[in-house]
Amino acid sequence: MADFAVHWVDAFTDRPFGGNGCAVVHHAAHLDDETCLAFVRETSLVECTFLGPSEVADVRVRYFLASREIPFAGHPTVASVVAAHAAGTVGTGDLTLETLAGIIPVHLSGDGKRVTMRQNAPEFGVEVDPALVAAAIGLTTGDIVAPPQLVSTGLPFVITLLEDRTALSLAKLNASAVERMNESIGGDDVMEPFLCTLGGFTDTGDTAARLLLLPPSPPEDPFTGSATGAMASYLWKHGLIEGPEFVAEQGHMLGRPGRADVRVIGPRDAIEAVEVAGAGHILMSGTLHL
Repeated sequence: MADFAVHWVDAFTDRPFGGNGCAVVHHAAHLDDETCLAFVRETSLVECTFLGPSEVADVRVRYFLASREIPFAGHPTVASVVAAHAAGTVGTGDLTLETLAGIIPVHLSGDGKRVTMRQNAPEFGVEVDPALVAAAIGLTTGDIVAPPQLVSTGLPFVITLLEDRTALSLAKLNASAVERMNESIGGDDVMEPFLCTLGGFTDTGDTAARLLLLPPSPPEDPFTGSATGAMASYLWKHGLIEGPEFVAEQGHMLGRPGRADVRVIGPRDAIEAVEVAGAGHILMSGTLHL
């Protein structure tokens, strides 16, 4: 039996039970996939991370859903950096993470509680038939106000801009329709559609969003940092937001409000990167016995 230190971090929030939780397992990047998947299912969280040493960065991060390993994720990045600092693995300031999506630069504030990640330059994929997306989310094409498009800053999402928060609240996944939508795209790693609307849940927010999930994941992701970067790229490229900096909100419909400060770097037709920043609150720490 081996013991591993664990930090449970609520990301994109500065208080307990806000934002999105992630369990970070230290010195565990060598664990086999089945063990990592079993741990995620045991926690009932959307994602967990497993950290280890890196020859090319300050720390190696592996990201797991309950169903598979993925190349990158936003809220687990915030959680991993805050946890790595708490464990004494990294310091503050500019850092780098080795991920399956490449080397991700991050900055950790001096108090070890706020992370700014620089996500990859966006890759814009196909525009997806609005009828397929509407069927996947249980809405009508009239609820979708711009052509849905596959966008990735490390993990691909179909960014879907809805008319208002009412439509956002009424969305409900249809598993077979999601499968048909993904078949039309042809991607194995595409996540469920990322739903967003202009205007936040609060007066300080500029966008509101939801990510509904299919089993074996929980029904909804409280905050999705990777999709926030993809959403920002989509909105900026297509002229749907006036400026490249804004506040993204998610999780409010779950009673887990989260906030990210977002900055798109580069002109609309040549985006270089996206910065997504948020706080992390360590909720629990302990030891995993395997």
